[in-house]
Amino acid sequence: MPTSQPSQSTRLVADERVRDLLSSIPTGVLIDGEFREAVSGERFEVLDPATGEVLTTVADAAEADARAAMDSVCAAAPTWRATPSRERAEVLRRAFELVTTTYREDLALLMTLEMGKPLAQADGEVTYGGEFLRWFSEEAVRIRGDYFQVPEGHLQAMVLRRPVGPCLFITPWNFPLAMGTRKLAPALAAGCTAVLRPSQVTPLTSLLLGRILTEAGVPDGVIAVVPSSSARAVTGPVLADDRLRKLSFTGSTAVGQALLKEAADGVLRTSMELGGNAPFIVFDDADLDAAVDAALATKMRNMGEACNAADHFLVQEGVREEFAHRLAERMAAQTVGNGLDDGVDVGPLVSAQQRDSVVEAVEGAVAVGATVLTGGTRPEGPGFFYPPTVLTDLPADADIIREEIFGPVAPVIGFADEAEAIALANDDVMGLQGYVHTRDMDRVLRLTEALEVGMLSVNAATTSNVSAPFGGVKQSGLGREGGKEGIEEYLETVYVGLPAPELG
Repeated sequence: MPTSQPSQSTRLVADERVRDLLSSIPTGVLIDGEFREAVSGERFEVLDPATGEVLTTVADAAEADARAAMDSVCAAAPTWRATPSRERAEVLRRAFELVTTTYREDLALLMTLEMGKPLAQADGEVTYGGEFLRWFSEEAVRIRGDYFQVPEGHLQAMVLRRPVGPCLFITPWNFPLAMGTRKLAPALAAGCTAVLRPSQVTPLTSLLLGRILTEAGVPDGVIAVVPSSSARAVTGPVLADDRLRKLSFTGSTAVGQALLKEAADGVLRTSMELGGNAPFIVFDDADLDAAVDAALATKMRNMGEACNAADHFLVQEGVREEFAHRLAERMAAQTVGNGLDDGVDVGPLVSAQQRDSVVEAVEGAVAVGATVLTGGTRPEGPGFFYPPTVLTDLPADADIIREEIFGPVAPVIGFADEAEAIALANDDVMGLQGYVHTRDMDRVLRLTEALEVGMLSVNAATTSNVSAPFGGVKQSGLGREGGKEGIEEYLETVYVGLPAPELG
């Protein structure tokens, strides 16, 4: 496991940039277009996962702030809903330009600081997150209804699409910019207002995004950003408010299930992007070079902390041993270190809790017979680091196979034939993403029908793109984000029956 060793001059330059950035970003709650302290005056700490040290403190929103946020977005809703779609589109387009140009370096640095990903990956998230703003600026002006005569001929049916209303967004820590824009952009394009509650681990990126949207021309009150050390302090009052019409959540299945029960009381529209545990399936006829490249890319993106990351590798027995050893060699060559440093491939995990969960998963796998080909040992020193790890000789029912890892660990198990691969992949309550490597296109077509996933990547490392629908089946969630489907989540359909005109 190579480690990064920055020069003293490089570190001094980075430290100066960090100080300047942290002194300039907002750290209050955003309500009615202004950043202010929480009503309680309380603040909570945001940590640097590479060092475990405090970066800064952020206003700690509680019930009074949540109610004020809801009041503000509800008051702004009628005017924003009535704003012409072209104007809404132009606001989002300006936000895209600000995110991808003016604030690009600040956003990338901020994500590395509070989440840990290497700067190059953080910069990639700026591109990805910004594209949601551009895509939905274009979709805003393409909202359509319908007009037709009913079959009996006595009515003309007019179908309207209108914004669903005030929304609550709960976003995770692993992609703090993209998860915000993936929800806010379609909502704003559709004419909805929203309260955003970011993860308490990574609130800084969301607060800067709030400033950027305000600078782009989002009117006061249309969005509120309310960071809090307690999710319930914010989400409880907002979910109980009968003016709320939509809930969108990205996070664990367990939390999503609890939120769905609460949402049922208000019969809310919901979008749920929940757990993953994606199978990565390699057949004997696969291009093994391409498969190993893709495995490394999808496993190690974001240190494995991604819902659509490959979680377990199902490899046909004819190539299993070779694949495992080649992947282990590539994983061992990854440079681990502070994401601010040049040449780093793998940053820290986001928190001590997340690192400890990965340690526990690997120790549990070893206890049931797994062989560690590389990694597998928590390093000494500060920060929440864990080395890239490859495991083999696992039973198919090992906990590490059946549970989402959310870390840089690749368990490899074998299968005999296509039927067994499908059975192993589908024997899971999750169904977000799948990966398949094979040269047999007839097999690909069979697998697209047989695999119980919402997204399937074939002979590639990823499928995620803003122009395509992102989401899963089974306990991986409800609804879709991105694509033309993304804006549909924020529109309701109204049918109006008009007397048919007399013609002739």
